[in-house]
Amino acid sequence: MSNISKDVLNTVNKKAGKSVTEKDIQKLASGVKPSTIRNEKQLRQLIKQVAGMVKVPVSEATINEIVSAVQKSGMNPNNLESLMKMMMKK
Repeated sequence: MSNISKDVLNTVNKKAGKSVTEKDIQKLASGVKPSTIRNEKQLRQLIKQVAGMVKVPVSEATINEIVSAVQKSGMNPNNLESLMKMMMKK
């Protein structure tokens, strides 16, 4: 996995209590573009996709918090690993 470290994958699996493979994340990440992070509607869809992948329900309030945090962070939208780490803190 080129952009996503084993630590992130292990954190996802530990937090979710599910087994998510590198291939699962790569498939999801392949559709993510820098514009996805900047577009609120697309970002919300990405959050829902990640939640669905690990079968963890995410409330609308939590989605709002993640969207707000991403927008305020000024993070590099090309760095999916940073986004995943931020999401795992929620």
